[in-house]
Amino acid sequence: MSKGDAGPHDTTELHQVDTSGEHEPGFNEIHPRGGYSFIDYFLKYLLVLSNLTFSVLGLLLLTLGLWGLISKESFAQEKIGSIGTDPMLLLVTLGFLLALLCLTGCVGALRENCFLLKLFSGMLLVIITAQVLAIIVVYNVQQEIGNVLRLGMLTAMARYQDDLDLRFITDEIQSNLQCCGADTYRDWEVNIYYNCSAPGVLACGVPATCCIDPLENGTVWNSQCGLDAQTLDEFSAQGVIFLGGCLGGITRWLEQHHGLIGTVALVLLGVQIMTVFITTRLQQRIHWHKVYA
Repeated sequence: MSKGDAGPHDTTELHQVDTSGEHEPGFNEIHPRGGYSFIDYFLKYLLVLSNLTFSVLGLLLLTLGLWGLISKESFAQEKIGSIGTDPMLLLVTLGFLLALLCLTGCVGALRENCFLLKLFSGMLLVIITAQVLAIIVVYNVQQEIGNVLRLGMLTAMARYQDDLDLRFITDEIQSNLQCCGADTYRDWEVNIYYNCSAPGVLACGVPATCCIDPLENGTVWNSQCGLDAQTLDEFSAQGVIFLGGCLGGITRWLEQHHGLIGTVALVLLGVQIMTVFITTRLQQRIHWHKVYA
């Protein structure tokens, strides 16, 4: 057959070849390949390692909190009613939530499980939203927060002798901020041992951490330096103990460090938001890999 007598069959073959050749590039442009890039692997294992690290931290906090509750026999019938104000309970709660959240993200990234990754990013979004709302609430209801702090401080003072954790926290606040009581040193009346009507030697006194110089001869801790301090007028007491309350000291500390606190809060929020974006990208790449690989 001559070149000019090309039949229908030959035309069809040429058309199929041309059509096939034009179609493949378009298909590749619409549907990218499912293989992972170096960035994808980097983000995946960064998510795994960071979540694994914080999972271990959460488990340590959980273990420490449970050990504290058990060692103090906080689950005993006579103490169970006050367990809600136990600082160890806060460690248990934070440790459990942190470990649960980070283990979900770690396993989800390691096993490339989209359900766990969606659950992780969803919980993280809830936490971010709660933090933003908390910041807004704290900014708008500062007076009410002051009342809550006052109530918490008075509660810690009332249980000063009975709860070692609250005693440690109170002593740290009074020593570092150089203060005594919530609003004044006379607030120690709320404690049954330091109350002026108490029968013991501590009556009308204050803890040694209220003292300006709690060291005897500069070396030995004098636990009795605050005895009878509540019986003194302010002029006489100012040479022995700190007169200012700790709420004022906390307020001044917050005012002095508000820039640092704001920076830390923004950095933490930024890291959490970035984690959500990394998790979302990883979910997309896992989906593409399973569909087009």
